[in-house]
Amino acid sequence: MTSTAGPMDRRSVAFPGGAALEGDDGVWVLTDSLGGALAVHRRIGRPGPLHVVAERDAGLLARRASQFATPPTVWWVAGTTLERVEPEPLPAPPPLPPGVAAYADVLAAAGADPVVEHGRLVGEVLGLEVARVVVEDGTPHLEVGVGRFDREAHALLSMDEPTEARLHAVVELVRRYRRLDAEPHPLQRLALARWLRARLLAEPRLVGADHLAPLAPTVEAPDLRTPWPAPATGIDVDGGPLVVVASVGIDLDLVPAAADARLADGRDARLVLAVPPQDAHPVTLALAAALAQPAEVVTVDRG
Repeated sequence: MTSTAGPMDRRSVAFPGGAALEGDDGVWVLTDSLGGALAVHRRIGRPGPLHVVAERDAGLLARRASQFATPPTVWWVAGTTLERVEPEPLPAPPPLPPGVAAYADVLAAAGADPVVEHGRLVGEVLGLEVARVVVEDGTPHLEVGVGRFDREAHALLSMDEPTEARLHAVVELVRRYRRLDAEPHPLQRLALARWLRARLLAEPRLVGADHLAPLAPTVEAPDLRTPWPAPATGIDVDGGPLVVVASVGIDLDLVPAAADARLADGRDARLVLAVPPQDAHPVTLALAAALAQPAEVVTVDRG
């Protein structure tokens, strides 16, 4: 569908990181953040429709927009016209390469939690990746370290030390500093949402769950420093399907990402957003309530 509307009277609206216009035909926002567009539309308070003009990932935004009770319309810039975008389907989870799954026992024996996401097997300690199984020339092997650069450093500086011994050392280091009562350390500032998720996996009753397991986000985090929602799937204390999404900090895209995680879970589950008390922002509460199937916001400390 192509927009053919003629010129209309619109006025600019302040919107950091993008551009927004308000007019008789609704609010138009140029952004790649669906949550940001929903937030500015809520702030303006105009009852008309919301139009999101995306420069990338338009199909993803359209799929997430479809989860709201009043879905925004997502558009793509095509030359001098706008084309309406339909929701793109969820990507199929890639399988683990042959031979990779066997390393789960190695990770668990060292005290790391085996986690499968986006076709990879990693080992996590309190939500922080400490090892990853890498396949080169069809042969899997275990790389130890927090993030890619740390894994490369370990490979260069500790090549004569057994991999299992290096893994044990990193696991112990992370456990020593990945505590709120520990002295300040960079390990405390990485993958904070996954740290909170790790607590929920260990104590599911904090969010009314009987059991929880890691669930891959539909979009992979770019690195360990970027705030990124951490989903989990399970059942609640009444035996019903439950998806819990942990987040730390004010993230305008938490609700759209969480709705996408529930969609990927595929069980039409009850959705709970778990955030620290200081992050239960009114905008998050409002967007959670605006979903076609509203989400509940529960406050939980990282412990």
